[in-house]
Amino acid sequence: MTIAAAPDLATTLADHRAHGRKLLVPYVTGGMDDQWLVTVEALAGAGADAIEIGLPFSDPMIDGPTVQAASLAALERGTTPAGVLADLGRISPGVPLVVMTYYNLVIRTGHRRMASSLAASGVTGAIVPDLPLEEVGPWADAADAAGVATVLLVAPSTPDERMAAIVERCRGFVYTVGRMGVTGEQRQLAGTALDVAARVKAATSLPVCVGIGISDADQARQVCEVADGVIVGSALVRRLLEGGGVEAAVDFIGGIRRAIDAG
Repeated sequence: MTIAAAPDLATTLADHRAHGRKLLVPYVTGGMDDQWLVTVEALAGAGADAIEIGLPFSDPMIDGPTVQAASLAALERGTTPAGVLADLGRISPGVPLVVMTYYNLVIRTGHRRMASSLAASGVTGAIVPDLPLEEVGPWADAADAAGVATVLLVAPSTPDERMAAIVERCRGFVYTVGRMGVTGEQRQLAGTALDVAARVKAATSLPVCVGIGISDADQARQVCEVADGVIVGSALVRRLLEGGGVEAAVDFIGGIRRAIDAG
């Protein structure tokens, strides 16, 4: 029996932003350990506005070493996309859930079947980073029909004309890539993060959240001076891989929440 769906991604984030709240979207790899569902629920309580769940995949395009290691751990545990979605359908964290996956898994499942499976599991957003704008239509249409927001990416190298087309087709929020390259931590915030956030903010009314390279609370605060929010993945996943567990995850994300609220 499927429980009630999580809150809608688009309306929830838009409402939070309208009330002056900066958005915080942590990332967890589905099935990476036996506590990952507990971690998801705890992150909601620690101040997450939405939670991104990665479906483990053997040949990722945008994931750096840390997330790749988490995906490998999940696959070695026998994790499958269907299993992750079934697990998500058994919890109710109270914040929107966004799945990050690759198009190989989408096309293998089928657009309508994948979209309906996400919705049935309480997922109201999806990121498919290797599906280009020119080919996103069939998937995005199926997702729209199922009530799943297709979140598209804008990179620092994206020309203004293409950016305008991307944000027009985007739903929920715009995933703004802070620096060129794969996911991963960095000691200093890339200068491109603020620049691309400002460009995207000028081009859309959707919430603009910056991800890739956001490694600590101070970097998150800096980004939120321009952007509407931040996506934090590798720095959180590393703490989980190192055995910090739910407590370390909550401490880390709670610290970022306090920093962006204070900023």
